Amino acid sequence: MNRLHILFMAAVAITIVFGVSAVAVSADLQQKLIEESTIEQVAKRGLLRVGMSTFVPWAMTDKSGNLIGFEIDVATRLAQDMGVKVEFVPTKWAGVIPALLTGKFDVIIGGMGILAQRNLKVNFSIPYDHSGVAIVAHKQLAGGFSRLEDFDRSDVTVVARLGSTAAAAANKFLPKAQKRFFDDESQVIQEVLNGKAHALLAGAPLPTFQALKYPDKLFLPLPGTFTKEPIGFAVRKGDVDTLNFFDGWIRVVEAEGWLAERKHYWFETNVWESLLK
Repeated sequence: MNRLHILFMAAVAITIVFGVSAVAVSADLQQKLIEESTIEQVAKRGLLRVGMSTFVPWAMTDKSGNLIGFEIDVATRLAQDMGVKVEFVPTKWAGVIPALLTGKFDVIIGGMGILAQRNLKVNFSIPYDHSGVAIVAHKQLAGGFSRLEDFDRSDVTVVARLGSTAAAAANKFLPKAQKRFFDDESQVIQEVLNGKAHALLAGAPLPTFQALKYPDKLFLPLPGTFTKEPIGFAVRKGDVDTLNFFDGWIRVVEAEGWLAERKHYWFETNVWESLLK
């Protein structure tokens, strides 16, 4: 066996060793990613922890103190299909993303709009819903207002929920208006009812519901919404396995018509209002 042949065989052996090592490292890394995925943790725990915030009709409390709403139905069905229990973790909206990132829960299912700024911190599933920001106004304070521009004045005060897409819309579309933001949705509504603000900005259909509920005090100055945004599940970055599962689940329940049926019930009827306090 000449020297050249020996060197060739040695090179082949080294290549095989490194190739096997690379495969082993790749397999170990893949296994580690699988073990650390949220889906794997939820399966082992037997519990899906969902971060959310009360927001009619997405999530609210009924007469018995139980959470009900569109997002509650979605998260409950998701957990059932995963074969696990569900635990809801009510969180102030402004702090819901930081709470997700620190592991307080596994996913945000709370009517969260997919925004580029949010996407820098979390990953989103494909949309399972679409929403938009609308305005409901105080009849006396905003009487005669019929355009978005009517609210963009320094002597006009608008309110919205802190950290919401409605708050972002207020800053973007009404730069001249005075703005006040609150953690709780009920505070936002009360500000307008008490005449402390000209209008409330919120995701549809809340403004419509409030105008129907308080016809003597509130009205809808604009038809429909003035923005449109996709809604998705929010998960921690780097968890491809979990994101893939959620995307697949959304496609399945959308194809079977379940999502459309739930949307119709919560957003196009008021049958559920009798369940509230």
